[in-house]
Amino acid sequence: MKKFFDDIKKDMKFKSAGPGKKLTEDTSSRPEVVQSSSSAKQNRHHAPSEGAQRAGAAALARIEQKQRPKVHTSQDAIRNQGETLPVKDFACLSVSGVYFTCPLTGATLTKSQREVHLKEAIFMRFEEDAVEASVMMIHTFNKDRDKVKTAVDIISKYVENICKNPTEEKYRKIKVSNKVFQEKVLPVEGSREFLQALGFISVMLPVEGQEEDEEFLVLPEQSPDALELMKERRDRLQKGQPVRAQLDRQPQAFRPSPNAQKFELPSEFYNLTAEELKREQQLRSELVEKNSMLRTKAMREKEEQRERRKYNYTLLRVRLPDGNLLQGTFYAWDRVHALFEFVRESLVDGWQPFELVAPGGQKLQESEEVSLVECNLVPAALLTFNWDAVVQADIAAAGGKSPTLLKPELLETIQMLS
Repeated sequence: MKKFFDDIKKDMKFKSAGPGKKLTEDTSSRPEVVQSSSSAKQNRHHAPSEGAQRAGAAALARIEQKQRPKVHTSQDAIRNQGETLPVKDFACLSVSGVYFTCPLTGATLTKSQREVHLKEAIFMRFEEDAVEASVMMIHTFNKDRDKVKTAVDIISKYVENICKNPTEEKYRKIKVSNKVFQEKVLPVEGSREFLQALGFISVMLPVEGQEEDEEFLVLPEQSPDALELMKERRDRLQKGQPVRAQLDRQPQAFRPSPNAQKFELPSEFYNLTAEELKREQQLRSELVEKNSMLRTKAMREKEEQRERRKYNYTLLRVRLPDGNLLQGTFYAWDRVHALFEFVRESLVDGWQPFELVAPGGQKLQESEEVSLVECNLVPAALLTFNWDAVVQADIAAAGGKSPTLLKPELLETIQMLS
């Protein structure tokens, strides 16, 4: 068993090493893989209990039995259409790609690596906390939230019945072939692992009127303290949330450049299938004819909505008072607040009020619940940063200095835009 987990760890470390690169690539433009803090933490733990080993092995065996689905990226879509839309040269791109951070390991991942890496990271948690790992499985691996809620409700009822009737054996036995268990609980990944983490064990028992024994999940009689612990674990199950890889904004500073408004986006930014990409080329050929037509406001708005749906992400640059540029990657549906927060966290004096001006002179309001796509900041845009004029006047009147702009760690890696 120990060797089995060691092999998984080695494979996980290899996969979490981040995206590969060509020997001729400029490595300065790619994000570095964040060192996982969990590996050192794991080494300090004692050997897992026999129950945790069984649960972890069972979970790992289940995923290996299933064929992992291929994650179709926009890059795949472009390849599938041959020469219709050639892939842009890496050196010409404004950003090398879209990357994510695993909240469990800290590893930097590409879009295609997210699902497999998260599953492996969750399975590794069985060594530390089988309850936490199984809760993560239930809420992360199952896409149908209604089915998850149903399974969670049924398992919670099991716990409630046991706690109310701790000495009655019938409440501590679950017949695996039971229709409700088969249809509502077992299909939800992680449900069986959670029950095992509670202490249920698989036992073959005779059934009246049948020649062959059947499988039951049986919970030994629990002490009052153990029953209280079961309630706490049930609460953890009910409050569980899906584990999601977080978008890595890849903050980058650039020196003043005439190319500030030049954007070349990688294919990952597009939310288009291969068929839609082909259709896109056809629409381009019709553009001249469209522009010559008299279109109503409704027609224009419909076309704008269609245009916005083409993108999952947006690349934003903010021109600072000293001319330097701050760049970050966002979801197209991120709220404007996320942009203000990103800028504030990049500044030495981010506590001071400032404003952001979008192309066309529109002043963004941090408090407004609007998305970046609704502000026409998709798929890329250059914004202007201004300190609050009234506050700056007060600082100047008091003999204060102009605020420092970007944090040192960003200035240390500042680049020139190509």
